[in-house]
Amino acid sequence: MTNDSELRIAVIGAGPAGVYSSDIFLRQLAKLGDELGLGTDARIDLFEKLPVPFGLVRYGVAPDHPSIKFIASALEKTLDNPNIHLYCDVEFGKDVTLDDLLERYDAVLFATGAIKDKPLNLPGADYDGVYGAAKFVEWYDGYPTGVREWPLQAEEVAVIGGGNVAMDVARELMRNADDLRARTDIPDNVYEGILRNKAKTLHLFIRRGVAQAKFSVQELREMEKLPGVQLIIDEDDFELDDDTIEEAGKDKLTRQMVEELFAIREMAEDMEDDGDVDFEGNPADRKYYIHFNSAPTEILGEDGKVCGIRVERTETSADGRMTRTGEFTDYPVQAVYHAIGYKPESVPGIAYDEQGAHLANANGDGRITVDAVNGEVRDRLYATGWAKRGPVGLIGSTKSDALMIVTAMLEDLAKNKENARLAPDRDPESIDRLLAERGVNPIDFAGWKRVDAFERAEGAKEGREHKKVIDPDEFRRLAHGE
Repeated sequence: MTNDSELRIAVIGAGPAGVYSSDIFLRQLAKLGDELGLGTDARIDLFEKLPVPFGLVRYGVAPDHPSIKFIASALEKTLDNPNIHLYCDVEFGKDVTLDDLLERYDAVLFATGAIKDKPLNLPGADYDGVYGAAKFVEWYDGYPTGVREWPLQAEEVAVIGGGNVAMDVARELMRNADDLRARTDIPDNVYEGILRNKAKTLHLFIRRGVAQAKFSVQELREMEKLPGVQLIIDEDDFELDDDTIEEAGKDKLTRQMVEELFAIREMAEDMEDDGDVDFEGNPADRKYYIHFNSAPTEILGEDGKVCGIRVERTETSADGRMTRTGEFTDYPVQAVYHAIGYKPESVPGIAYDEQGAHLANANGDGRITVDAVNGEVRDRLYATGWAKRGPVGLIGSTKSDALMIVTAMLEDLAKNKENARLAPDRDPESIDRLLAERGVNPIDFAGWKRVDAFERAEGAKEGREHKKVIDPDEFRRLAHGE
């Protein structure tokens, strides 16, 4: 039945940014809609190209993060809202176009996230054995279109990066397969791959100093508790001057991170003093070196394959400025993983800001613009999350983004409140007919719940809470009850 009074919003991307924005839009409309002259009724259709929702939470974060299941549970509760309609397995630009959506929705919000690696611009980056973090994360998280096998023959590996993704990658490369399976939802192919992992030595290279790293305290604490792994640090990295200590103390999160790193320094010293043991005092068969003030300058190779990495010693001032010293060290490694940032995807029909690595939007406020240089706003089009600001920030930042962009959307709709319902096609079933005509069979929330129930049942057979399905066709069969 047609309801001309309700606002119609299309959201592209069912990860945290898209789900939070949907929830906040409905909450803010219920709170402010009458005051703004918009009413309080709205329908939000949430489109996701993958067969399942949750984006980064399911496919971009290491499976052993204890908080992930709580975030996924909160997102699922949001989707269980009669005013939010989930359309998974529907790809924007292929199954539906921008014109299709503007015909049927009063506003379109892009929450498309980021899944591509920024390129590693170093000599030797094209050698066999150099990997971007994104593809490795896709493998161990069971991404539906990711690879099913991963080469883990290298006994010595390097990870480049000073953020949480680098920590995730390094930790999974040092993981005990049985411990990981017992604690997480990894599929069988990932368990078998990590079981065959030959890595015995890992070097994590961070360009700047201890006080400038971007690790979360949670990541550091997870690194501390790796069975069979000895942590090794360089004492010189922890000799911070007074200005650096003072600067780090100004920010609570930075201060907590530095304090945790100093705790790791003491732990590493104890591990060495006790005879090269892990955190529980058991003999360690893997070594994890953490190098600060270390900037990789070249990947070394033989016969087209990685055989080492050259690293330059750096110095970092209290304000974070890095200078090079001209002191180089070569480390023998047979694989290099780079986690130097993600690049949000471009979107058909929407301008892209290459410098900022996000969709072009006005002064970072989320209103889509004609291009990255021309700040002229395109009506009814918005961006949030990494699509808006680039690949920085955590879940808290995503929530802040969602509130900001929803506020902007309501402001814009209220300016034209007499004619805020701009989409000419007001039939809520119109999008379903269009998709059916194109042979697209979306997976809705009930379909996702069938997949989730199956994953939980499969996990229970092995005494686990959950076990991921990874095959897209199996997703579809389960979701559609076939």
